[in-house]
Amino acid sequence: MSKYWSDIVSRLTPYTPGEQPKDKILLKLNTNENPYSPSSKVLDAIKSNVEESLRLYPDPQSEALKETISNYYDLSKSNIFVGNGSDEILAFIFQALLKKDAPVLFPDITYSFYPAYCSLYDIKYKKIKLDKELNINLEDYLINNGGIIFPNPNAPTGIPKSLVDIDNLLKLNQESVVVVDEAYVDFGTESAVKLVSHYKNLVITQSFSKSRSLAGIRLGCAFANEDLIEALNCIKNSFNSYPVDRLAQVAGIEAIKDENYFSLTRVKIIEARIFLEKELLLMDFEVLPSGANFVFTKHKSKDAMIIFKKLRELGVLVRHFSEPERISQYLRITIGTMEDMQKLISILKKVL
Repeated sequence: MSKYWSDIVSRLTPYTPGEQPKDKILLKLNTNENPYSPSSKVLDAIKSNVEESLRLYPDPQSEALKETISNYYDLSKSNIFVGNGSDEILAFIFQALLKKDAPVLFPDITYSFYPAYCSLYDIKYKKIKLDKELNINLEDYLINNGGIIFPNPNAPTGIPKSLVDIDNLLKLNQESVVVVDEAYVDFGTESAVKLVSHYKNLVITQSFSKSRSLAGIRLGCAFANEDLIEALNCIKNSFNSYPVDRLAQVAGIEAIKDENYFSLTRVKIIEARIFLEKELLLMDFEVLPSGANFVFTKHKSKDAMIIFKKLRELGVLVRHFSEPERISQYLRITIGTMEDMQKLISILKKVL
């Protein structure tokens, strides 16, 4: 610890991202990136906007992007917030909406940025334990709280919650904000965006990184009541009033507009996931039900860390979580192309 550090630095446990290897990797299946290129329309829009106007600041309100998103989801622009990836938006949400006297609630096995943000912003929190099948039971969240946040589908488990369950939670918890983190929603989970107009305390976050192949752009959005969006804008404009750059804005617009490409690649990933799930079951793996672009799986007799290391030796990267102990025998495998999944199965058979 340096004498120049602020006290808080030594108390933080930062989020650890998935490995981004510098050496040659045969299959990179550890960070849930989309295996397909961005839409050609997105790439063309970025290229056509690489010109002298980049010397100027971007539209601070991202009006054209918000207009496109609002038309797609049939919401008002006043219900939409955009930022540099959904992680930045989550940071604003924790600051603007979840710092209360009562603790914010989230699952004990979930996206590890949640406790990291709580530590960073000095927010009290309480982890709610998943059940023995690693499901989120939303009934367990009906206790005193300063807010509720969970991914749907959950990460790293991939297990989705139904819209009925989320609607019921919102009916019974109207005194605090409920945040549904939908980073992986487009791969077979029903979105709760349609509930935004019914509940003043609901916030939905989504990412352009996964289903729209724009992880390298850093773009995300949130949907909520105007009052909650106003709070997010207050935090944003106190931090960075020009958050979304020109190229990200045009990329986001074209990604939303190209519905055919979005649907085509999404279906291909879902089909590849179904194929992988069936093959893993035949190889004596247990596979949790997934509504995401990854599967969470463990072998019935082989140690997860051994499988992880052997796969890496053969040029295949997957994700292993040693903590908490309850999931230390699971591997999280990103869904690639069908060819990627066939190659993975072939290599896994050699490993086993």
